[in-house]
Amino acid sequence: MKLLAINGSPRKTWNTATLLEHACEGAESVGGEARLIHLSDLNFSGCTSCFACKRLGGNSYGRCAIDDDVTPLLAEIEEVDAVILGSPIYFGAETGLMRNFMERLLFPYISYSSGPTLFPKELRAGFIYTMNMKDEDLDDTGLRSRADLNEFFLHLVYGHAESLFSCDTYQFSDYTLYDSSMFSPTAKKKQYDEIFPKDCRAAFEMGVRFAEGK
Repeated sequence: MKLLAINGSPRKTWNTATLLEHACEGAESVGGEARLIHLSDLNFSGCTSCFACKRLGGNSYGRCAIDDDVTPLLAEIEEVDAVILGSPIYFGAETGLMRNFMERLLFPYISYSSGPTLFPKELRAGFIYTMNMKDEDLDDTGLRSRADLNEFFLHLVYGHAESLFSCDTYQFSDYTLYDSSMFSPTAKKKQYDEIFPKDCRAAFEMGVRFAEGK
């Protein structure tokens, strides 16, 4: 069993990356293979609306025609058993890095006529979100609805999707150095010490489930 964890955060060692690392560790703990990829390391664009992936009889039908750093990653995803996307929330949505990647990841496989998906097999897909907002604000801000929409498209293409939310995350190691007086450093540290480890455990368990095909 192979799992790819894909980090849409520009940070490689902070909350999102940490949760994805735990998901990888979970998969490996039951004998799976796992690899973490940072989108910030790749030079790529979002969809260019060329529609080559929809051109009947074309060389790129059902595949993205753009050739850049994401191209081999998209090919690799067709060979693995599970993929977990991870992104912090910026302005109520996943990062631009992740959104560009999702356009390339999903749109080529969505059929306009022959059924919902052209993806060659079913695989398990998950999405891990990290954010500054609190859990009780997810519905009021519309973020849960956005996550539901992402889940819908992941399920449409791959046949399985689930989400994990890590809320009220620790943004800075020292809040006194930043314009952040609306936050309580003590409360943030308490959340990081007491709740974030539970989120890490949930990510680990997602990796285990995916590796076991559950």
